[in-house]
Amino acid sequence: MNNNNQEEIKEVFSSQEGVAVESETTPEVVEGVTNVSGDSPKVDDTVSRAEVANIFLRIWHNLKEFMHGRFDLRGDSASQALVVEEIRKGIDFKGTTLWVLMFAVFIASLGLNVNSTAVIIGAMLISPLMGPIIGIGLSLGTNDFDMLKSAWRNFLLMVVVSLVTSTLYFFISPISTAQSELLARTSPTTYDVLIAFFGGLAGMVAQTRKDRAVAVVSGVAIATALMPPLCTAGFGLATGNFSYLFGALYLFTINAVFIAVATYLVVLFLRYDKKTILDPVQQKRNNRYITLIIILVGVPSIIFGADIVRRTTFEENVDRYVAKVFQFNRTMIVDYQKEFHYEGKNSRVEIRLVGEPLSQDVIDNARAQMEDYGLFHTELVVRQADSDDKMDISKLQKSYADIIDEKNNQIRELRGRLSSLTTIDTLSGADISRELALVAENVGSVSLSKHTTYSEGKPQGTMVVAIVKRADRWKSIDVEKIRMWLTVRTKSSNVKVIEED
Repeated sequence: MNNNNQEEIKEVFSSQEGVAVESETTPEVVEGVTNVSGDSPKVDDTVSRAEVANIFLRIWHNLKEFMHGRFDLRGDSASQALVVEEIRKGIDFKGTTLWVLMFAVFIASLGLNVNSTAVIIGAMLISPLMGPIIGIGLSLGTNDFDMLKSAWRNFLLMVVVSLVTSTLYFFISPISTAQSELLARTSPTTYDVLIAFFGGLAGMVAQTRKDRAVAVVSGVAIATALMPPLCTAGFGLATGNFSYLFGALYLFTINAVFIAVATYLVVLFLRYDKKTILDPVQQKRNNRYITLIIILVGVPSIIFGADIVRRTTFEENVDRYVAKVFQFNRTMIVDYQKEFHYEGKNSRVEIRLVGEPLSQDVIDNARAQMEDYGLFHTELVVRQADSDDKMDISKLQKSYADIIDEKNNQIRELRGRLSSLTTIDTLSGADISRELALVAENVGSVSLSKHTTYSEGKPQGTMVVAIVKRADRWKSIDVEKIRMWLTVRTKSSNVKVIEED
């Protein structure tokens, strides 16, 4: 709200206060004021309400101007012709762009193969996949059907080239194990829809600015992750795993469709001129097609997302349940397994125990508490050492081995701390001083000590400090040579030599 408007509002309030004060001190009847029975005059309700309404109208008007000035997208927007030309350049896949696409596919496939997030991000930054998708959204928003045909042809070309390239790589790659980065691209959810949509909005808004924000476009390429799903689909083709293939292609479809939809909405919001004017019937038909595509692509992701939320909630409830209910002094949990099932089959929790066996009453009591932890329609199976079911000895051995490894690691850590804190008295000053006279010239006396170095109150290591005094104060000493020799002689990598006259 600007200063002039604020001053106007203040004047209105001050004028109201003036009327009220004057009406209290002036017995005469004035316009809009009525003196009743000699009492203090009262302001007419009609006038008062009109003035209050006027104040609120002014406040609302100023607030609208303020919000419009802050959120207006047309202030620094480029011309429509410039935006269309820039996007059109990114649609065609030929020459350099096609080779860059193939190289990016190889890089992303390598990253998925070795499970390297950094490599995958690098591939997404250099991939030119966004061009045809944004072109489809722009052409739909402006009814540019020539651009739509070109963008659609290039979109199909980039999909085919990416699939062929990634399939070829994974076919010859010696690593055929599905890593976590690859598996993450096989189960799309509603969150992927939201990421693609808001990423598309950010990307198109950046494209329509006079100074195109390259960082924003790059960030959208990383967030929406168009390249990894295509490479994961290639992995599914190369290994014959069609669940990976269809899951990854569905994720890519989600990203592509909702980036295009976001682009379309930004174009409508900016009111770009239409290249072809459609009659209302045709425009409604096009809108119905777009809505139908959004529903067909988005609804399955909502179902998958709900299933993932249910599974995650189930696993969290099991963890809470086991941690709270199965706590006994003489009985220890070896491990427990969680099996989540959807409608039609009960989920399952299997717990393996060692130590003093639990009675059936205790197990029944634990089973009765399951619903208190949100574990409905869940079967509880308790395996004990003396039960009829045989214990999995290999898992028991693994549990004890893990405990032993943890103890050994703690012992090694404590020994390291002890060695760093203990002053080592194995530095033979007499021997080193005699040897040092042969190593370097002009060495008089030598003082050796070992110090502990600290950082934020914690011991970090030790340092050997040698103070060397010159025999002849006018001649120098080769300090670096002494330091290197002491590093070997004291078996310490942190040596500091101080020279004194």
